[in-house]
Amino acid sequence: MSSSLITKTALTAATRAAPRAAAALAVPLLRRGFASVPAAPVTGTSRSHRIVVVGGGAAGLSISHQLLRTGKFSPEEIAVIDPAQYHHYQPGWTLVGGGLKDALSLRRDEASLIDPKLKFYNQAVSQLSPETDSVTLANGDKIGYEHLIVVPGIEITYDKIKGLPEALADPSAPVSTIYGAHTVSKVFPTIEKLKRGKAIFTQPAGVIKCAGAPQKAMWLALDHWKKAGLYNPSSPESGAIQIAFATALPAMFGVPKYSARLEELRKERGVEGLFAHDLVEVNGNKAVFAKGEEKVTREFDLLHVVPKMGPYGFVKNSAVADAAGFVDVNQATTQSTKFKNVWSAGDASSLPTSKTAAAITSQAPVLVGNLLRSLEGKEPALEYDGYTSCPLVTEYGKVMLAEFKYGGVPKETFGGLPVVGGALDQGTPRRAFYHLKKDFFPWVYFNAMVKGTWAGPNGWKF
Repeated sequence: MSSSLITKTALTAATRAAPRAAAALAVPLLRRGFASVPAAPVTGTSRSHRIVVVGGGAAGLSISHQLLRTGKFSPEEIAVIDPAQYHHYQPGWTLVGGGLKDALSLRRDEASLIDPKLKFYNQAVSQLSPETDSVTLANGDKIGYEHLIVVPGIEITYDKIKGLPEALADPSAPVSTIYGAHTVSKVFPTIEKLKRGKAIFTQPAGVIKCAGAPQKAMWLALDHWKKAGLYNPSSPESGAIQIAFATALPAMFGVPKYSARLEELRKERGVEGLFAHDLVEVNGNKAVFAKGEEKVTREFDLLHVVPKMGPYGFVKNSAVADAAGFVDVNQATTQSTKFKNVWSAGDASSLPTSKTAAAITSQAPVLVGNLLRSLEGKEPALEYDGYTSCPLVTEYGKVMLAEFKYGGVPKETFGGLPVVGGALDQGTPRRAFYHLKKDFFPWVYFNAMVKGTWAGPNGWKF
């Protein structure tokens, strides 16, 4: 998940604002996520809260802390439900895959990020019952609410690609992914190990977290191999390594402005484009793709896979979901189209924009403001315009800062600012944006965003 968590002043402050990342902890990584579990028998335990927030990720913590900071809620009137032991800064996993960060430096204990005035249920959810204003936990307890905020994110479904779970678990297999706390640390060693052969980087059909991340991993690997003398951009066939980008999409990116620039980079750097190729199976050193009605098999010596993703079962199987399984909300107000006391933002929502942490910085204040209006008996008035962002790492030291809103229309924070030689174009990769991605964003995420004091392009909120 990527994030343009920025203001105009942040550009100059980025490198000096970010302290050294937290020291690594010598304990195993655990995957953060909700389990889709069968409902357990209901016990006698039952609690009720004014606000129940399902999800303690970027959206859940931002929204719950923004609500708390309004001063309108007493202790434990807001509850957060999440089964995770650890909270990961997922946009940083691209950096881990490029050898720039350690995965443990990008995680915190989940409970340590939650204000003690919030009630924390460290449990999975088995059922949403909006008809009775209640949530059932995996242990059978029922939690009542006045308003429900459904923000659990989406589930990574590795097994939707045949053979992928086994290949990821095999330390000798040259198959890896940045998508997962338990898999990301395999990526860079796999890249370092390759000295000759064919490398394939994939992007699947369907919704994923940060649609730019699949190629970020590729660009960093390409730069690593180029610096090692193993890849020749001007004549790829003469180098030791050849690279292909296999995407189920018809283009490099979903926003025309940035897609055109990325296509230029692909051609300049000699990367083979396999468009409309959706990975469906990993079998030894063979990758099988669906291309329309036909199957295409390609051999590889390194395969970086982006797994398929989708809504959690307890969301998909509830009355709050749309046909695709996402929480059906008004794309401007974030209020459910079916239940006036249900809200959603982030990856689990039906909001038709790229699913990134940056999007949450703009969605959260709208949701919070409109929910507060609803508590006062008023109709929602604040509107979300689809803002999201993807800082596309194109090489070590440079980032193309893609920012856009609904309809793929650029909405750039720095675009047009005067620079040497003319006006700043965010479609051009820059070193300053790289330091935002690498240094400032991880720092501001843990120090402000999850505490409810950061609103991305709109700056700090106190």
